[in-house]
Amino acid sequence: MKISQNAKTVLEKRYLKRNAKNQLAETVEGLFLRVAKAVAEADKKYNKKADVESLAKSFYDLMTNLDFLPNSPTLMNAGRPLGQLSACFVLPIEDNMEGIFEAVKNAALIHKSGGGTGFSFSRLRSKGAVVTSTGGQASGPVSFMRVFNMATEAVKQGGTRRGANMGILRVDHPDILDFIDCKKDITQITNFNISVGITEKFMKAVAAEKEFELIEPSTKKVVKKLNAREVFNKIVDNAWLNGEPGIIFLDRLNEANVVPTLGEIEATNPCGEQPLLPYESCNLGSINLANMLKAGKGGKLELDTKKLKQTVELAVHFLDNVIEVNQYPLDKIREVTLETRKIGLGVMGFADMLLQLEIPYNSKEAIELAKKVMKQVQEDGRAYSAKLAKTRGAFPAFEVSVFKGGAALRNATITTIAPTGTLSILASCSSGIEPIFAYAYIKNVMDGTHLLEVNPYLKAKLKERGIYSDALMKQVIEQGTLAYIKEIPADIKKVFVSTHDISPEAHIKMQAAFQQFTDNAVSKTINFTKDATRTDVEKSYKLAYEQGLKGITIYRDGSRTGQVLNVGSVNDGKAASERKDCAECKQRKNGVDGGVLPRLRPSITRGFTEKVKIGCGNLYITVNFDDDGIVEVFTSTGKSGGCPSQSEATARVISVALRAGVDFKSVVKQVKSIRCPSTVRMTGLKVTSCPDAIAKTIEKVAQSMKKTSKLLPEDVEAIADDNGNKNCPDCKTKLEQGDGCVLCRACGYSKCG
Repeated sequence: MKISQNAKTVLEKRYLKRNAKNQLAETVEGLFLRVAKAVAEADKKYNKKADVESLAKSFYDLMTNLDFLPNSPTLMNAGRPLGQLSACFVLPIEDNMEGIFEAVKNAALIHKSGGGTGFSFSRLRSKGAVVTSTGGQASGPVSFMRVFNMATEAVKQGGTRRGANMGILRVDHPDILDFIDCKKDITQITNFNISVGITEKFMKAVAAEKEFELIEPSTKKVVKKLNAREVFNKIVDNAWLNGEPGIIFLDRLNEANVVPTLGEIEATNPCGEQPLLPYESCNLGSINLANMLKAGKGGKLELDTKKLKQTVELAVHFLDNVIEVNQYPLDKIREVTLETRKIGLGVMGFADMLLQLEIPYNSKEAIELAKKVMKQVQEDGRAYSAKLAKTRGAFPAFEVSVFKGGAALRNATITTIAPTGTLSILASCSSGIEPIFAYAYIKNVMDGTHLLEVNPYLKAKLKERGIYSDALMKQVIEQGTLAYIKEIPADIKKVFVSTHDISPEAHIKMQAAFQQFTDNAVSKTINFTKDATRTDVEKSYKLAYEQGLKGITIYRDGSRTGQVLNVGSVNDGKAASERKDCAECKQRKNGVDGGVLPRLRPSITRGFTEKVKIGCGNLYITVNFDDDGIVEVFTSTGKSGGCPSQSEATARVISVALRAGVDFKSVVKQVKSIRCPSTVRMTGLKVTSCPDAIAKTIEKVAQSMKKTSKLLPEDVEAIADDNGNKNCPDCKTKLEQGDGCVLCRACGYSKCG
């Protein structure tokens, strides 16, 4: 079996069986043989003479060739006593104490077995609402989310990772404002991703800038009205701040509900790609598209439609069998799951496929390929499900489904696009439908050594051109992109784009392309650069709505670090004078028309944040610098208001000017002492406006830089993120962020929430 060292490490650490002494008790090949045999056994239920040995061999080859992998619980638990094989669950929460804590208990059982849970807290009465049985007042959904969060913290998922949850609240719930803010502090409710359940009615009110009604769930009565635009802006502001909350278009989930007679879809799994009915579960699996290519005319690679069809059919067979051999954590979950027999077949390695075909991710050609591939997966998958139905029977709820009167189907849904963070490490391919996050990174090995890891397709291409070197790859690591490296030819740069080379609009259109041919939903992160504005986020949310997405998760680079102080060096010990002569600096010295281009923001900076009282509230000013000077200024306003767009614009222009080499004194001179009526009217303030406050903070930073090259912890307060830092807590390699989760590609560490 061809498997990378990273994959072997992850399997040994998180998947392979161990004995009572915590020693490995199976090999990598043994794991896949165990899974293949266990899943193949389901065929005997329908044919006692079934050749399960031959089928097990087919399943084994499918997995060990890395053409397809099932979700992690199947790999961990198939053929073992626990036997729980599903990744996705949704549990209802009833509006009474018994129901709430029954859901807590059930979630704990699911987490213990390796699954993730989704909840809608929309049925719970609002904070302050009367509890008729006691005469007291309800504490509201957010307070109970904290209870669920603490329970999750206490239960390790299948002995491998903390449990993950999705918390959803309808936008018309009276506590929606508290919910939107509940993860503003990312050290709180850390085991939840949260999403606002958006309705069509709300989106129309946003467009018309009208009020919308808040409905008390316990009485179904209107208790208040809010301005839809203001609520929408609050969602945007918080998502810009740290990526939470995401949004789920609830009406669209239910438009795609194939069994509406069984209930309403209220929630999804933790990463948002699997909408489910209350008590329903689903098992997922992904096809490695990097392996679905063949040599065509002239030796040029093209999609191997025949192999893809064969892989889809065997994968659907595999996933339907999983439903049979699965040991469900609750009888109710088994009952509801067997009614619909949903499966979620998706893809991974899409970016690797594009690289091999030399198609840029952010191109129309890539969009068309996405549609072509996913259309085939969906159509071939549905056709094979219909074939299974002829010998095994349709899913029991077929006669009350939207498919009634048509060809019988074994499974109510066939396709789902999951994030495949850990699975993609095992398959040594790119994650889900995401672009490449980093083409090179430094892997920190436990003995203290550092290994250079390079994307194999880039490495092969550069070697083919005779320009590969470790030094060149270190430039890629430092800059996070190939875009500004002079030594790399333009045609290679065009194809080998990374996450932050791609516009948010292109990310959304790619998600929409896959969603068009996906039964359930699509897990994808819409990535923004650090300097993206709230307006950028707002435009993306509106585009997601227009493109027909079922939900959207955004992440602005660096927004979840929560660090006021980032202490470090950008040059690995080199002097500032050496860095000024780097290839990137020389290339960016002059613009197209001879103008000066600002230097790139370094990957690590140091600085501090100052809180300043202004006429309309508080202004928080962050100034960061490196050994060459101040590199950026950020501002945010407090709850009292202010002029966020104006102060943000001022900070952005100042940042560009300073990185372009403008002397900070000249910048300060231009904006210092500018007067704002709302500030001037108030007595006792130390500033005259937001620009004046920014200028004075820049002066303080400049003075600190003269005294010391490094701000010490006692000089400013450092706020760590919920992982303690931006590196993997296990191996210290840089973490990737996406879908509300973090992932280490070096050792497989992951955490959602």
